[in-house]
Amino acid sequence: MKPTTTVAANSQNKAMDAADKPDAGTGAAVRPSRTCYLVILSTALWALVFFVMHSSMHGGGVVSAFFKPAAAFSSLPTTLSSIVPVGGQQPPVSVAPVNRGATSPADRCAGRYIYMYDLPPRFNEDLVRGCRKLSPWMDMCAYVSNCGMGPALGDEGGVFQPRGWYATDQFTLEIISHCRMRRYACLTGDPSLAAAVYVPFYAAMDAGRYFFNATTARDALALDLADWLVGRPEWRAMGGRDHFMVAGRTSWELERKADVDEEWGNKLLTLPAIRNMTALILETSPWDRGNFDGTEAKSWSSLAIPYPTYFHPEAAADVAAWQEKVRGAERKWLFSFAGAPRPGSKKTIRGEIIRQCGASSRCNLFDCGSGASCYWPGGATRVFVGSEFCLEPRGDTLTRRSTFDAILAGCIPVFFHPGSAYTQYGMHFPTDPNSYSVLIMHTDVTGRNVSIEETLSRISPEAVRAMREEVIRLIPRVVYADPRSTKLDFKDAFDIALDAVVDRVAKRRRDKAIGQEY
Repeated sequence: MKPTTTVAANSQNKAMDAADKPDAGTGAAVRPSRTCYLVILSTALWALVFFVMHSSMHGGGVVSAFFKPAAAFSSLPTTLSSIVPVGGQQPPVSVAPVNRGATSPADRCAGRYIYMYDLPPRFNEDLVRGCRKLSPWMDMCAYVSNCGMGPALGDEGGVFQPRGWYATDQFTLEIISHCRMRRYACLTGDPSLAAAVYVPFYAAMDAGRYFFNATTARDALALDLADWLVGRPEWRAMGGRDHFMVAGRTSWELERKADVDEEWGNKLLTLPAIRNMTALILETSPWDRGNFDGTEAKSWSSLAIPYPTYFHPEAAADVAAWQEKVRGAERKWLFSFAGAPRPGSKKTIRGEIIRQCGASSRCNLFDCGSGASCYWPGGATRVFVGSEFCLEPRGDTLTRRSTFDAILAGCIPVFFHPGSAYTQYGMHFPTDPNSYSVLIMHTDVTGRNVSIEETLSRISPEAVRAMREEVIRLIPRVVYADPRSTKLDFKDAFDIALDAVVDRVAKRRRDKAIGQEY
């Protein structure tokens, strides 16, 4: 009842106030003053301004009928997802979102910004969670730890330094790369500013799960990824030609040619959409290069990058200390071989290499097929550090991880096929193969026309020292730094590969601008 009484009283007071004003209740017409006209005109004007602004904000017809939007604004992306990634990272506020070249002269990231997708977890994180199912031969859970570097190692009886050494599996390279990109100083949330677009798909882990399954199971996630990518606005900008990914496997494992269960691997790298991208993998296909001269086929977009080693330095000082250690190592053996035979395989000359090494008093044979554990990181490294030359025949494919373990030890690699290094790692190795390695053609060895020991013995001590010094200089270029480090002050294998991707995408943009096929 009290509210009703209050309202009635207020109404009565208002009526009384009105009755006290001049002309109130007289019924005579009141002539508006000049001030009144100005108030009415001002109110109408502000109402019109409000209406115009409201219409423009909602795409209304009044503004669009009288004003044409500027071209620079009409070309802006129309969806939020094309400007801000799923993770919500905002673009740098100091750069223009639509002009790739409009960066500050002092911008150290100019031309090097990378846009990274926040992929659905089925493409990466879920694979790590299912680590026990990643390989039919071993439990991978220990190896995915520490950003993919695996368990930390000790000094292995004096072989290694106290820090920076991990039991790294070669197939975890994509985890290492993803962890590194998360800390990349030039990440951007604006894809129009990016020099390249990174796709953090764990391809090696996906492939390893289903090698012995039907092709439908092997290809399922790769097909899913391709479908997801082509639906993105970032993809449509260049049809994926500015995208790149890292895969810790060889082309043989990711490039199945036919949908036949008896053929090995999945067909990720043969999918049309993925072929538009740049795939950084451990070994490219020799059939997509001309006569092993390193010429890149126009239809192929894979680049070979080094296998990961056990060494992941945090800073240049760690690298320098290791270089000094292997530079001063006592090398008692002229040459060595670490590996297992491949009985019945016609693709490798390991049997003859093991025979010649075993017959020589100057060769250290670390035969993994006779009980020696090549999975012990310190074992093969100890052999390599004590040898002048390390024999590196092909493995199941043309290349092998042992090549990079040998270089890390300051051991001069000896190849038996140019496809084992020279046509693969042009980004990371010197252009002159004779400056850091020896080539003995496999056909000469299999015919027993060439003695490995005699060939290596004829190289002068001066030439050996020069080659070894070049190998030691290569070490920072072939190792992957600790991706968690906040004090990286040298270019490692990842930096060099990323430079190549940025350069390739820039060339594709230039070619597109002048109407050339790219």
